[in-house]
Amino acid sequence: METGLRNRVAIVAASSQGIGKATALAFAAEGAHLALCARQVEPLEAVAREASDRYGVQTFTSAFDVGDDGAVRKFVQEAHTQFGRIDVCVTNAGGPPLKPFLSTTMDDWESAWRLNLRSIVSFSQSVLPFMQEQKWGRIVTLTSYTVKQPVPELVLSNSIRAGVMGLVRSLAGQFGSYGITLNNVGPGLTSTKRGLDVIQKRATTDGTTVKEAEQELMRDVPTGRMVTPEEVAATIVWLASESAASTTGQTILVDGGAYRGL
Repeated sequence: METGLRNRVAIVAASSQGIGKATALAFAAEGAHLALCARQVEPLEAVAREASDRYGVQTFTSAFDVGDDGAVRKFVQEAHTQFGRIDVCVTNAGGPPLKPFLSTTMDDWESAWRLNLRSIVSFSQSVLPFMQEQKWGRIVTLTSYTVKQPVPELVLSNSIRAGVMGLVRSLAGQFGSYGITLNNVGPGLTSTKRGLDVIQKRATTDGTTVKEAEQELMRDVPTGRMVTPEEVAATIVWLASESAASTTGQTILVDGGAYRGL
């Protein structure tokens, strides 16, 4: 399938590992140039080198915390200065801690809001004027399948990330006439550090081994296995493609069928 992404410019946040890294490399494979950010310098630069060496694309990197509004806006402006355009923005950030509700603190809630919702507002406000000007753009947010089917241990994520769905739906209606789409991708339990943390938490709570906890969790997944970062990345790339021009305001789950609603 021709994605129409060659020589476009894609921002990918939290791209030093996991889903972010897989997404960056998937865009590079389509010939898109990359503006990458994450907190850790060395793994971020390693991903940029891999993308450049394997696919010959240009890269720009910056290490910072996406919860820092000023740093996000500075990064987007610098990326635009570097490439002269911003076509795609994939927002991504580590999930909030796994805690029972009564164990959460107001600091936990503030941190989750800052990292998992406010950062998306920052990225969106920064990239949308550039996309409006060129009358083309794609914003893809990353949350979790728990926005549709909450998991008890993820109360912070369940709550804050539901707000992301509201933001995506709102902005899709406002900016569609500019050729800009906004969609949300909700991965299921994925073979990343975050996914393994969920399994470890369940094992500790249930008093079982990690393997037993994983088997129990996978019993509710029709495909019987964890999602891979590459599978999530493939969905993100499709949503950013020319072919997905009429798909906007949606939450697409990549969860192996774990969500059983209609």
